[in-house]
Amino acid sequence: MERQGERYDLSVPTEGEAERLDQFVARSVQGITRSAAQRLIEEGRVTVDDRVEKPSLKLRGGERVVVTVPPPAPAVPEAEEIPLVVLHEDGDVIVVHKPAGMVVHPAAGNPGGTLVNALLAHCTDLSGIGGEIRPGIVHRIDKDTSGILVVAKNDRAHESLSRQFHDHTVKRVYLALVYGSPREDKGRIEGAIGRHPTDRKKMSGTARHGKHAVTHWRVVARFTGVTLLRLRLETGRTHQIRVHMAEAGFPLVGDEVYGGAGRINNLRDPVLRKLIRELGRQALHAKTLGFVHPVTGEYLEFDTELPEDMARIIDYLERQGA
Repeated sequence: MERQGERYDLSVPTEGEAERLDQFVARSVQGITRSAAQRLIEEGRVTVDDRVEKPSLKLRGGERVVVTVPPPAPAVPEAEEIPLVVLHEDGDVIVVHKPAGMVVHPAAGNPGGTLVNALLAHCTDLSGIGGEIRPGIVHRIDKDTSGILVVAKNDRAHESLSRQFHDHTVKRVYLALVYGSPREDKGRIEGAIGRHPTDRKKMSGTARHGKHAVTHWRVVARFTGVTLLRLRLETGRTHQIRVHMAEAGFPLVGDEVYGGAGRINNLRDPVLRKLIRELGRQALHAKTLGFVHPVTGEYLEFDTELPEDMARIIDYLERQGA
């Protein structure tokens, strides 16, 4: 039986043929399948000589492999009385405003305090998704991104919403603060996004096996050192806006993963630098969401104001007349 929540310190034998890292982990840790080993490696929970590597890495012998197996997440998330900002609710869907800092779905490292935990306590009329009494998550936004999400309450709604997201017919508009100032007032970024070739915790437009991604952007306001953009997603890949803007040379303010950390030192205004450090996250907000109701067929659209932390920065910049 697999021992969970433990750390395994392994040495690769020097004799024998070269072996893939995922095969070695699956063979060496009892109860770990090869697919589970690949997942642990991609999550950065396996190191080879203190480095995160790919599952396909060939081990030649003598390497030190450290595997950290997290404790299992509960099979069924627990309901938690967490305040929710509900924009719309009926018997089929619920539309909520997720604050920055809240994870959408329980996972290893975040078993509670998530949007799903909150929804299980709030929604008393879930008829279930796929035979389980749970909310149907059809799209997500990052933990540190604020904004609107729609969630299905039953299989019929889940199927309809999933199809709309797959067909790219859902209206999704974001506001973001980025470093720099694009030469044009609007544009379109297109390219495949997939797992970063060397850093498995990141996404990249240079991935060998990426998925097609399209982002439309338009300048809302230009300030000294930063620009406020309106972005419309044609597709919805993981970290899409963050990757597209960073690789275009305009990383999101506050985004420490995709190049937004070092750029703060280029700002001359000490007050602005202080406000950005206080933000503590990427300056990205899912402002508008529009979709066809899965049962009534009515088009619904919801809009939210910027959260206080982002609004505070923009208000300051506008007062400066920058």
